[in-house]
Amino acid sequence: MNAQTPLIADAIQDAMTATEPQIELLPADAPFDDEQRQWLNGLLTGLSAIAAASGGEETAVLTPLKVLYGSQSGNCEMLSKDLRKAAGPHGFEAELIVLDDLTPADLATIEHAVIVVSTFGEGEPPDNAAKFYGALMAGDCAPLPAALNFSVCGLGDTSYADFNKCAIDIDARLGELGATRVADLVTCDLDFDDDYAAWKESVFTSEAFETASAGAAPVAVTDDEPAPMFDKNRPFMASLIACDRLSGDDSAKIVNHIELSLAGGGVDLDYAAGDALGVWPVNCAGEVSEMLQTAGLTGKETITLKTGPASLRAALTTRLDLATVTPKTLAALGLDAAPEGAEVLDVLKTTGDIEAQTLVDALRPLQPRLYSISSSPKAHPGEVHLTVGEVHYDLNDRACKGVASTYLGDRLNDGGMVGVYVQKSAHFHPPADDTKPLIMIGPGTGIAPFRAFLEEREARGATGKNWLFFGDQHAACDYLYGDSIEKWTESGLLNELSLAWSRDGADKVYVQTILEQRGDEVFAWLEEGAAIYICGDASRMAADVEKALLAVIAKGKACDAEGAQAYLDQMSSDGRYQRDVY
Repeated sequence: MNAQTPLIADAIQDAMTATEPQIELLPADAPFDDEQRQWLNGLLTGLSAIAAASGGEETAVLTPLKVLYGSQSGNCEMLSKDLRKAAGPHGFEAELIVLDDLTPADLATIEHAVIVVSTFGEGEPPDNAAKFYGALMAGDCAPLPAALNFSVCGLGDTSYADFNKCAIDIDARLGELGATRVADLVTCDLDFDDDYAAWKESVFTSEAFETASAGAAPVAVTDDEPAPMFDKNRPFMASLIACDRLSGDDSAKIVNHIELSLAGGGVDLDYAAGDALGVWPVNCAGEVSEMLQTAGLTGKETITLKTGPASLRAALTTRLDLATVTPKTLAALGLDAAPEGAEVLDVLKTTGDIEAQTLVDALRPLQPRLYSISSSPKAHPGEVHLTVGEVHYDLNDRACKGVASTYLGDRLNDGGMVGVYVQKSAHFHPPADDTKPLIMIGPGTGIAPFRAFLEEREARGATGKNWLFFGDQHAACDYLYGDSIEKWTESGLLNELSLAWSRDGADKVYVQTILEQRGDEVFAWLEEGAAIYICGDASRMAADVEKALLAVIAKGKACDAEGAQAYLDQMSSDGRYQRDVY
């Protein structure tokens, strides 16, 4: 309701019930009796007063627009807020809705909708769009009216085979069901800014949207959450306080505990347990030199980036992704295809010497990496901690490594500076109710946010019970934060601790194994109102844990698979089932 509506009603009521003589606005020969004439004169007097007060101008009604989004890491949610701001100046009043908060049947009541949705894992929809996606793709989904005008923008990663599958499927299915596509689907890569901006412009300038908003006065929309000073495009330069190896020498992995100073960042770097930290890496100098040598270049060449001219070596060091082969790579190098799993260096070895600008045009922009924050700001004010496993692998007789993980763990010296920003999580935070029981499942580096959760619960003096499921290969060398976990067990902060070591016995034991073994107790916690959180690999661990959890629920409730899924769906709707998966 318009904020002026109560005032208008009051003004009309006052004019209609006034005891003073009213201005006669009706013609003398109007066919009304005295009582009717008094009532109508009062009504017209009130309306005249309102028109005079507003300068006689009519307020144009904005056209409703639903901005629907599904977001795993937060980027689609961020873009949906940008769409809300953009809608007002184009004559629309936008409402933000998470995809799982509506059903395909609800779409039949909507006339204008824009959808921003990501794809992660092996072509999977985000957690907060999975239910909607499944219902939309079901064979019995009802047709949609042509009056539903829509457009879809997808966020994905071209290095995955199922690039933007979720957005592609939703776009195709909406058209198939009868809705009207007003602007073509746009599928964005990791560097989505330009493609998203072009899509947004195409939507609001489409014939259907311009017709719908014709006559509406542009309205500036004030952002409820002012943009932070530091973000992906304007990072804060944090300094490295410490990098300590957590895994033992005999471990098959190198896992580091990273501490960064946020001194000087102020409130714009405030974070909460459960948020993520975006980290801008720098490429390895040795890998830059190897690429230059393979391409027959010196690195001194001047090339042009979107931001302007730069030296080739500098661009390769800080601005460009040296590994990922994308369709853009193949097009720039004049190739039809690349061997499966090949990286840019492998492809360059088949092309011979190339021009410096051609090499730049073949590479996609370097992107920041998101890491779950493993500290509570209450326990470590002015600092942020990360738990980072270094990525090392062999490819085509080459020893390869992850860019960001080895930059933080090996190439960044104490006191060295690294660009960072806080990526807020919408829901993945410790329960606001400190009495609520909490079950945390995070094997390997999935322990990161739960170290932060436990620090937070300890600092807040939370009385709710805590149960941690943690696991890895070997207890002797892979027990990350083992000293802290044992202290929390001794102090009573951790009421239950379940450890799973997959290589320490004849049988492989994983967190999902113990989850099912202790299913009766887990279900009892759920019935007490416990929240359950999962962090780690989406395609394997998280999927297996959910499967085990559904089995626990089915047994506890003595119900079938459908009933167990409904129970878990309700937990998710209540915010009691949360996942931070990748």
